[in-house]
Amino acid sequence: MEEAVYIHPKALVETDTIGARTRVWAFAHVMKGAEIGSDCNICDHSFVESTVKIGNLVTVKNGVAIWEKVTVEDGVFLGPYCVFTNDMNPRAEVKKGPAGLIPTRICRGASIGANATIVCGITIGRYAFIGAGAVVTKDVPDFAMVYGNPAGIHGYMCACGEKIETFGKPCPKCGRIYKKDGEKVVCAEGCQAK
Repeated sequence: MEEAVYIHPKALVETDTIGARTRVWAFAHVMKGAEIGSDCNICDHSFVESTVKIGNLVTVKNGVAIWEKVTVEDGVFLGPYCVFTNDMNPRAEVKKGPAGLIPTRICRGASIGANATIVCGITIGRYAFIGAGAVVTKDVPDFAMVYGNPAGIHGYMCACGEKIETFGKPCPKCGRIYKKDGEKVVCAEGCQAK
């Protein structure tokens, strides 16, 4: 038997598409048409708009608003009050339908720090790490660690959450080995077993 979804009595959940063991906490609002996977944690005062797709094992901390056309893949961490956008040139007097909004993708395992701003139309790569308060205005490569305004690459992170200090040598925490070609980083060994 599939384990139940937990919805706090003070949450407003309008969608029918929430996976097993997901928890939605007080004052969170999930609109009709949003899709949330299994084993997610949607914390207090979060907002998930229609058409948003959230994968499995995602943590959405307090105060995060996820707007239409944002896709969040499996295993992503969204830090408190991080900000997404979906319109590059909004005007209160100009109403755009869904076709006028710009998609954003947060790839598997990425972490976004508290109060970071993610400008629409970009992709945050797999296991990328976005520092607190960063303003991300362009695509972030897999495993890259970015911070600042505008955010720039300041290193690379292992899938286990440790900074990659030396390419070609095992991560001291998990044993994965990475190789680098320009800004492209790939896990060369130890990934399948993790």
